[in-house]
Amino acid sequence: MDQVYADGLFCDEVVLITGGGTGIGLVSATEMGLLGAKVAICGRRPEPLENAVAELESKGIEAFGAPCDIREPEVIVGFVDSVLARFGRVDVLINNAGGQFPTTAEALSPKGFAAVIRNNLIGTWSMTHAVANKAMIPQKRGRIINIIAQIIRGFPGMVHTGAARAGVDNMTKTLAVEWALHGIRVNAVAPGVIVTSGTKQYPPELLDTAEKANPLHRLGTAEEVSHLITYLASRYSDFVTGQTFYIDGGASLWGDQWFLPEDVPKFPPYPVPERG
Repeated sequence: MDQVYADGLFCDEVVLITGGGTGIGLVSATEMGLLGAKVAICGRRPEPLENAVAELESKGIEAFGAPCDIREPEVIVGFVDSVLARFGRVDVLINNAGGQFPTTAEALSPKGFAAVIRNNLIGTWSMTHAVANKAMIPQKRGRIINIIAQIIRGFPGMVHTGAARAGVDNMTKTLAVEWALHGIRVNAVAPGVIVTSGTKQYPPELLDTAEKANPLHRLGTAEEVSHLITYLASRYSDFVTGQTFYIDGGASLWGDQWFLPEDVPKFPPYPVPERG
C-alpha cells in the first residue's frame, strides 16, 4: 500500500474497527497501524480475525482481535471492556461491520428485513453507544466513522440495507451535533461498488453492469476507501463533522442502478372533475 500520510500520525492512538478481519476493515487497520496506531479489530468469525491479527503483527503493528457479534449488545460491551483493558482508551471507532444480500423487495421476508436492520443499523448504534460512553465521552475526544453505502438515490435490489444505511446516515448527523460538546467528531463514508472479498457473493453480471454504468468505468478498491477513512480518523479532519462522503466514481450522480422493464404500467393522469 502506498503511504499517503505522515509517519506517526496515529502515534499513541487506539483505533477500533468492526468487521476488521477482512476487506476494507483490514486494509484500514493496516494503513492506520503503519501510521502508529494500536489496532483493535472484531468480527463474528474467529479464523479471519486470527489471520488478520497475525498479518498486522507481522508488519510491526500492535493489534488485538476478538470475536464480537454486533447484533448482541451484551457482547459488544464485553468486547469494548476488553479493548479498554488492553489499551486503556479508544480514540477512533470505525463502524465497518455489516452484511446484506441482493433481493427484490417483494421476495424479501420480514425476517430477512429485520435481520439486516438489526445488524447494519442497530448493531452500529450499539457499538457506537458503548464506545462513546465507556471511552470517548469520559476522555472528551474521539472520532467515529460509519461505513454505509451509496444510498443517495435509493438502493433498488437491497431495500433492507438501504433502509439501514439511511438510518446510520441520519444517526451520523444527529450524533455530530449532540456529541460536539464532548469533542467527538462523527462522519460517514459511503462507498460505491468496491472490489473486496465481500463482492464475491454477488453475481458477476451485477458487477459488470455496475462497472459499465459508472462514470469512471471501473470499480473502486479497498485501498482507495481506506485513504478516505484514514483522513477522517486523523487530526487533519478535526473541523469536519456530520458529513457523509461518497466514494463511488460518480455513481451517485449518474448511471442506471436498476433497469426497468418495458412493461411498466403507465397510469394516465388522474382526471380532475370539472367544476360547475
